[in-house]
Amino acid sequence: MTVPDLSQLTASGLAKALGILVTELAPHRIVASMPVTPDHHQPLGYLHGGASVVLAETVASIGAFFNCPSGKTTFGLEINANHVRPKRDGVVTAIGVPLHLGKSTQIWDVRIVDEQERLVCVSRCTIAVVDLVQPAG
Repeated sequence: MTVPDLSQLTASGLAKALGILVTELAPHRIVASMPVTPDHHQPLGYLHGGASVVLAETVASIGAFFNCPSGKTTFGLEINANHVRPKRDGVVTAIGVPLHLGKSTQIWDVRIVDEQERLVCVSRCTIAVVDLVQPAG
Protein backbone atom coordinates (compact mmCIF):
# COMPACT_ATOMS: atom_id res chain seq x y z
CA MET A 1 0.00 0.00 0.00
CA THR A 2 1.26 3.48 -0.73
CA VAL A 3 1.52 6.03 2.06
CA PRO A 4 -1.76 7.96 2.18
CA ASP A 5 -2.29 11.58 3.11
CA LEU A 6 -2.26 11.25 6.92
CA SER A 7 -5.04 13.82 7.33
CA GLN A 8 -7.39 11.59 5.32
CA LEU A 9 -6.99 8.58 7.63
CA THR A 10 -9.20 10.11 10.33
CA ALA A 11 -11.24 12.57 8.24
CA SER A 12 -14.57 10.88 8.93
CA GLY A 13 -16.45 8.68 11.35
CA LEU A 14 -15.71 8.19 15.02
CA ALA A 15 -12.04 9.12 14.65
CA LYS A 16 -13.05 12.53 13.33
CA ALA A 17 -15.65 13.00 16.07
CA LEU A 18 -13.00 12.34 18.74
CA GLY A 19 -10.36 14.52 17.07
CA ILE A 20 -7.89 11.69 16.42
CA LEU A 21 -4.99 12.70 14.17
CA VAL A 22 -2.39 10.32 12.71
CA THR A 23 1.03 11.93 13.02
CA GLU A 24 3.31 9.08 11.93
CA LEU A 25 2.74 6.11 9.63
CA ALA A 26 5.37 3.48 8.91
CA PRO A 27 4.94 -0.27 8.46
CA HIS A 28 6.08 -1.02 12.01
CA ARG A 29 5.03 2.13 13.88
CA ILE A 30 1.81 4.13 13.86
CA VAL A 31 1.41 7.24 16.03
CA ALA A 32 -1.80 9.20 16.59
CA SER A 33 -2.94 11.85 19.05
CA MET A 34 -6.30 12.67 20.59
CA PRO A 35 -7.34 15.66 22.69
CA VAL A 36 -8.88 15.08 26.11
CA THR A 37 -11.85 17.42 26.48
CA PRO A 38 -15.20 17.17 28.27
CA ASP A 39 -16.48 15.42 25.11
CA HIS A 40 -14.03 12.57 25.92
CA HIS A 41 -14.97 12.27 29.61
CA GLN A 42 -16.87 9.68 31.57
CA PRO A 43 -19.42 11.01 34.13
CA LEU A 44 -16.79 11.79 36.80
CA GLY A 45 -14.82 14.07 34.48
CA TYR A 46 -11.96 11.79 33.45
CA LEU A 47 -10.95 10.38 30.06
CA HIS A 48 -13.47 7.67 29.20
CA GLY A 49 -11.89 4.24 28.80
CA GLY A 50 -13.97 3.75 25.67
CA ALA A 51 -12.32 6.78 24.07
CA SER A 52 -8.92 5.25 24.79
CA VAL A 53 -10.07 1.99 23.21
CA VAL A 54 -11.27 3.85 20.10
CA LEU A 55 -7.86 5.53 19.82
CA ALA A 56 -6.07 2.19 20.25
CA GLU A 57 -8.22 0.37 17.70
CA THR A 58 -7.88 3.24 15.23
CA VAL A 59 -4.09 2.99 15.41
CA ALA A 60 -4.09 -0.81 15.19
CA SER A 61 -6.58 -0.84 12.31
CA ILE A 62 -4.65 1.72 10.26
CA GLY A 63 -1.40 -0.15 10.90
CA ALA A 64 -2.97 -3.48 9.99
CA PHE A 65 -4.43 -2.18 6.74
CA PHE A 66 -1.11 -0.53 5.88
CA ASN A 67 0.53 -3.97 6.28
CA CYS A 68 -2.23 -5.82 4.42
CA PRO A 69 -1.33 -7.67 1.20
CA SER A 70 -3.02 -6.78 -2.06
CA GLY A 71 -6.48 -8.34 -2.40
CA LYS A 72 -6.98 -8.48 1.38
CA THR A 73 -8.55 -6.20 3.96
CA THR A 74 -8.59 -6.10 7.75
CA PHE A 75 -11.16 -6.00 10.54
CA GLY A 76 -10.81 -5.78 14.29
CA LEU A 77 -11.25 -9.21 15.87
CA GLU A 78 -10.51 -8.59 19.57
CA ILE A 79 -9.25 -5.74 21.73
CA ASN A 80 -8.37 -5.44 25.38
CA ALA A 81 -7.18 -2.46 27.37
CA ASN A 82 -5.75 -1.72 30.78
CA HIS A 83 -6.41 1.83 31.94
CA VAL A 84 -3.39 2.77 34.04
CA ARG A 85 -3.63 6.52 34.76
CA PRO A 86 -6.59 8.92 34.79
CA LYS A 87 -6.50 12.06 32.67
CA ARG A 88 -8.79 15.11 32.66
CA ASP A 89 -7.40 17.32 29.88
CA GLY A 90 -4.57 17.83 27.43
CA VAL A 91 -3.56 15.34 24.77
CA VAL A 92 -2.87 11.63 24.71
CA THR A 93 -0.67 9.94 22.13
CA ALA A 94 -0.99 6.34 20.96
CA ILE A 95 2.01 4.43 19.63
CA GLY A 96 1.19 1.18 17.87
CA VAL A 97 3.66 -1.52 16.89
CA PRO A 98 2.93 -4.94 15.43
CA LEU A 99 3.68 -7.98 17.56
CA HIS A 100 2.65 -10.40 14.81
CA LEU A 101 2.00 -9.86 11.10
CA GLY A 102 0.58 -13.16 9.87
CA LYS A 103 -1.38 -14.27 6.82
CA SER A 104 -4.74 -14.43 8.62
CA THR A 105 -4.19 -12.30 11.74
CA GLN A 106 -2.14 -9.41 13.02
CA ILE A 107 -1.58 -8.49 16.65
CA TRP A 108 -0.82 -4.88 17.58
CA ASP A 109 0.49 -3.47 20.84
CA VAL A 110 -0.75 0.08 21.46
CA ARG A 111 0.53 2.22 24.31
CA ILE A 112 -1.26 5.47 25.07
CA VAL A 113 0.78 8.08 26.94
CA ASP A 114 0.31 11.61 28.24
CA GLU A 115 2.42 14.68 27.47
CA GLN A 116 5.11 13.50 29.94
CA GLU A 117 5.14 10.06 28.26
CA ARG A 118 3.52 8.45 31.32
CA LEU A 119 1.44 5.40 30.50
CA VAL A 120 -2.31 6.12 30.44
CA CYS A 121 -3.52 2.92 28.75
CA VAL A 122 -2.04 -0.19 27.21
CA SER A 123 -3.99 -2.19 24.66
CA ARG A 124 -3.57 -5.26 22.50
CA CYS A 125 -5.64 -5.55 19.35
CA THR A 126 -6.02 -8.65 17.19
CA ILE A 127 -6.91 -7.93 13.59
CA ALA A 128 -8.34 -10.43 11.09
CA VAL A 129 -6.89 -10.39 7.55
CA VAL A 130 -9.57 -11.47 5.05
CA ASP A 131 -10.18 -11.52 1.33
CA LEU A 132 -11.34 -8.21 -0.08
CA VAL A 133 -14.80 -8.65 -1.56
CA GLN A 134 -15.51 -6.28 -4.42
CA PRO A 135 -19.05 -4.86 -4.53
CA ALA A 136 -21.25 -6.32 -7.26
CA GLY A 137 -21.71 -3.87 -10.04
